[in-house]
Amino acid sequence: MNSTLRFLAVLCLISVIAAPASAFTADSLSINVLENGDATVTFSYSLGWAEKFAVFFRIADPANELKNALESNFGKEVSVQEVTDNSAAFMVSEYAHLSDGEHGVTYTTPAISFASAEKILSGYWFAPLIAVDLSPAETTVAFPDGYAENFYDAIDIPKISHTISIA
Repeated sequence: MNSTLRFLAVLCLISVIAAPASAFTADSLSINVLENGDATVTFSYSLGWAEKFAVFFRIADPANELKNALESNFGKEVSVQEVTDNSAAFMVSEYAHLSDGEHGVTYTTPAISFASAEKILSGYWFAPLIAVDLSPAETTVAFPDGYAENFYDAIDIPKISHTISIA
């Protein structure tokens, strides 16, 4: 009996040591700028087993954390539109600055950086247990006329200015 318990204890220890680190991975970020300068922001992500466990038991709320990060980053009002197991959609009021010119309306979006969020997360006690990649595999910023800019695996998204001609 004693050897069976010892064997089970060693087996449990090996499984914990061999278990892969859990992960939060940003799959995509889609920012659709509306004609009035507001934007719909959709963030798609993958959760590892530990994050799914935390969400299930209401220890963590990815949508609320993302909402707070967006409000902090943009200094704008953000409302949660939809949340699924692997995505969250938001409405950001006055996301783009609009300026009228002789050639049309220029939309200027703010720069976005995920570096500070990764740094903040690395300070938590559970940081060694998870791998966090907040740089989306693909980021798309789209404007009302269909023009879009794409960024791949970028931790920083620059400010973008785009003019829509008056017809």
